[in-house]
This record gives sequence, structure tokens and C-alpha cells, in this order.
Amino acid sequence: MSVGLRLVPPPIQLSDAPPPSFSHVARLSDDTGLLEHARNAIVRREHGYCVDDVGRGLLVASREPRPSPQVVGLAERYLAFLTHAQGPDGAFRNRMSYDRRWTDEPGLGDWWGRALWGLGTAAARSTAPWIRREARLAFRLGTQQRSTWPRAMAYAGLGAAEVLRMDSRDPDAAALLRDAAAAVGVPGPNPSWVWPDEHLTYANPTMAEVVIAAGDLLGDEPLLRAGLRMLAWLCREQDNNGHLSTVPVGGWRPGQPKHRFDQQPIEAAATADACATAAAITGDDRWDAPLFQSIAWFLGDNDTQTVMYDALTGGCYDGLTADGPNLNQGAESTLALVSTLQHARTLATRSATRPSGGLA
Repeated sequence: MSVGLRLVPPPIQLSDAPPPSFSHVARLSDDTGLLEHARNAIVRREHGYCVDDVGRGLLVASREPRPSPQVVGLAERYLAFLTHAQGPDGAFRNRMSYDRRWTDEPGLGDWWGRALWGLGTAAARSTAPWIRREARLAFRLGTQQRSTWPRAMAYAGLGAAEVLRMDSRDPDAAALLRDAAAAVGVPGPNPSWVWPDEHLTYANPTMAEVVIAAGDLLGDEPLLRAGLRMLAWLCREQDNNGHLSTVPVGGWRPGQPKHRFDQQPIEAAATADACATAAAITGDDRWDAPLFQSIAWFLGDNDTQTVMYDALTGGCYDGLTADGPNLNQGAESTLALVSTLQHARTLATRSATRPSGGLA
């Protein structure tokens, strides 16, 4: 076992989850934005910045109900980066080198969707009025576009869902959310493969979540049931002897053995997001079990029984391999950790108010 890692004996308790920390997020950030990669916990400036991660950063910072001045400052920086990346037609560049030069042209890939998810969340949830106003403007401009990529549409749709929860009469957000759900689709008739696609690849929980959100916010009960069915099936597929085993790089196909590695922290975080949304919409506390599995994945209840974060830095390891974690602590994985710990904090508060005492 690598030096510094520790095995966590079961059972893991919800109280074992540390509070969300932005310490490593801040370490990866500078006055321009959020740098993408790290070697161990040291930022790799040569790889520069990407809208994918800056959008995630704005999303996670905007979810803080009582952000510190540091977190508000990070959100301002990320918002400025996104508005600089956005073209006049609403598309986004994705990659900027460390010398502040864009290396691509505006497009509508996943980064467009993640930018809109972050902007929509900031517009709806930020505690800073100037951030909410500026994010709303950039979000509205972005809704002029549609991507041909279902996952990009799913990310953007979740940003639209945030705006609709704040303003149910927003026509641009409603149209984008409707189109996002249509881009994802609904399950076919095969009861053994409850998924719109022929195989599971990445961001699968996000696909189910946007269908759930669309069904709820657009008043489409059959669509809501379809999304919940998708997510319930996915949670069962990702359960491996009682713990979360996410769809890894390379994906899963029907009728083929499930390979387990490499698993990405962003997939565990997406599972937590989707289950938290399902719980909030349905009021059904049965969604708390897969949500807790997602939290516990980071705490060591995973396929190698290894803790997936560095308590000294606040960073998350970049992937789970058969030999344990990839010890690099990049932006995507660290934001996945922070996002999931935000859900752990909310779940702990909710569980504490139950007569039964809540989750262990």
C-alpha cells in the first residue's frame, strides 16, 4: 500500500464525513481561474485552465449556503473566466494556456453544458447579488444554443432547472430543460436494460437527474417516473455487495462482465447529486441509502476499501484503480469531493431531525 494511505474498517458512519473544504480548490486557483491538473497536490501550470472545471468550480462555490469571503472570491473569479470564455452567440471556448491565451474556438461540447450548469446555479443560489445578476445574463445568452451531444444538454438542463426553481416563469430555462430531457430520452421496453443508450459510459446519473428535474419542473408525471426508474436501476447496477462501484472508464455494456476500474470521483459525485435531487423531489428517504453510498465511496467504502482524499490538503485523488488511488489531486476530482461532502452535511442535518435518529 502506498505511504500515507489508510484502510477504513467498516462500517462507515455519516459522522465520519469531514466538512466541505475549499483549501485545495483555492490552492489550484489563481487570479485568472482554476488550473486543471496537479501532480500529487502541486498544481501543473503547464496544463492551463478549462471551462469544464471552472464551470464545476462556480457550481460548487454557489452551493455553499454560508460561503466564506474566500469562497465568494473564488466564485467571482470563476464567473469572470466563464464570461470571458463565452462568445457573442452563447457558445464557449474551453481551454486557456497558462499564459492566458485561448487555444480553441467557441463550441458546444460538454464544457458548454457545464458552464451553463454553473451559471444557472450561481444565478439561483449565490449569496452575492452581483454574481446572481451577471450569471443570469451569461446563462440567458448561453440558452440561445443547443448541443448535439446529449451529455452537454444534460449539464445545461440542470443549470436550467436551477433557474426554474428560482423563477418558474423563465421561458428560456423551460425550453432548454425540455430540450435537454428530449436529448437524453427515456428507457426502452427491455426490463433488464433500463437505459436510453445501448451502453453506460460517463455522467450516467446526470442523464437520469435531468429527466427527473424536467418531469418535476415541467409538470410531466410520466417523464418524472421514467427518470426515477432510470436512476433506481442505475443505483442497483452500481451496487457491489453493498457499496458503490461506479461505472468506470470504458463503461459497461449489456450482457458483458462489468470491469471495475478505473473509477472516477466525478461519477460518485454525480450519483450523489442525482439521489439528492430524487429525494428532494419525491420526499422519499429511500434515496438516502444510495446517497450515503456515494459519500462512503470517498471515505473508503469502495472496491479497494481505500480512502479517496488527502486529509492534509483537502484534495481528492484522481481515480480509483485496482491497485488503489491515483494520488494526483486535480480540480475535477477535488470538486467532486467537495460537492459530495456538501450533500453529506445536508444529509446529516436532515437525519438528525428524524425520530429514528437517521442514518448510522
